[in-house]
Amino acid sequence: MKHLKTKIYLFIIIGVLASCNKPAEHIEVSPELFHMSVDKVINIMIHDIFSPPVASRVFAYPNIAAYEIIVQNSSEFQSLNGKLNEFTPIPKPEDLKGINLELSALIAHMEISKKLIFSEDRITVLQDSLYNEWKITNKVEFEQSKDYAFEVIKHIKEWMDKDNYNQTRTMPKFTVDTDDPSRWQPTPPTYMDGIEPHWNKIRPFLLDSAQQFKPESHPEFSLVKGSKFYEELMEVYNVSKEITKTGDESEEIAIARFWDCNPFVSVTRGHFMFATKKISPGAHWIGITKIASLKTNANVEQTVNAYTKTSIAIADAFISCWDEKFRSNLIRPETVINQNIDPDWLPILQTPPFPEYTSGHSVVSGAASVILTEIFGDNFYFEDDTEIPFGLPVRNFKSFYNASSEAAVSRLYGGIHYRAAIDNGLDQGKKVGYFVAKKLNLSK
Repeated sequence: MKHLKTKIYLFIIIGVLASCNKPAEHIEVSPELFHMSVDKVINIMIHDIFSPPVASRVFAYPNIAAYEIIVQNSSEFQSLNGKLNEFTPIPKPEDLKGINLELSALIAHMEISKKLIFSEDRITVLQDSLYNEWKITNKVEFEQSKDYAFEVIKHIKEWMDKDNYNQTRTMPKFTVDTDDPSRWQPTPPTYMDGIEPHWNKIRPFLLDSAQQFKPESHPEFSLVKGSKFYEELMEVYNVSKEITKTGDESEEIAIARFWDCNPFVSVTRGHFMFATKKISPGAHWIGITKIASLKTNANVEQTVNAYTKTSIAIADAFISCWDEKFRSNLIRPETVINQNIDPDWLPILQTPPFPEYTSGHSVVSGAASVILTEIFGDNFYFEDDTEIPFGLPVRNFKSFYNASSEAAVSRLYGGIHYRAAIDNGLDQGKKVGYFVAKKLNLSK
């Protein structure tokens, strides 16, 4: 019996010693972790109420950093070197041994995202949880991968800080021209200043300039019956009247609400005013990117590639669109209708605080749909559940182009855009998308 106990103790000691000498496990980074990081950033931007253009910038830089790290060992994708404006190669480690590139990419994504948002603590909670887990799994691999990630972060941040964003923070507010009836005026209920009037000064990622895909001009402002502008104005008014006959049950109203994506919606209750927080247009398409990646079981490289290309297209689409918005400076339907047709009319959606032409949703949706079609193919059926957190049901689409067309026309149903802004905006966005797709043909 004594000998048996001795043997048992020996086995226990040997087991303990063996476990102490057991090699640390490799840290596995799944596509789900990248989706988690992106989702966290979206939720924080909703909380912080980022404007749609600024939100597009927040998506692009972290994805680019992650992509450039990951493709160093890729057999499928090439680097962005020589593609992006003023972008120089990221630092390369002397020896990749001991560095987990997928881990470095995820760390870079979270760290750069944290530098671009306001509520940093909300992403720090996620980081701390993951970092503690990775330290337990393999502290050496974690530390080496993190050190390399921070080398890349420093490089990306130096490039990022030269895109004129900081300079535009000090530029003057947009001046409203009240003497010209065709010019944009702030709209109810908050009558906010026009947001980001200097966004066309932001350095594009791929475009030669903000003006590269300048759309054709909108119909000349006119209240003369029979004029093109008047026809488009009355279309907004009449469509609104028609689709509200049956209350909130019409398909058109459902479409308008599904694609609202307005982070600036204000609600008044007596003497109180508060904002209902919603996703931005770009974030909705980033959500669709996630849906497509999950449906195709995309691996980490493929997931990061999809996010990166789509976010670059969205960012450049906003620069292109905002360049036109504050050049044409066109008045919104709500203002014209209230002043000249029906003082009590209200659009179904709240009018966002910037000029009308072209439609931001149309431009961004057009650009994103081209990139996603290029990556995942045409006739890609998907169920869009992006708006479920905001109390809206799933909508089904037979292709990305189908979704972009619906997103564009939703602005007419919502009563916030004329037909020209929708159609020309969608065309403008697709031109941006085709340009980005051609420049970012990175498959090996």
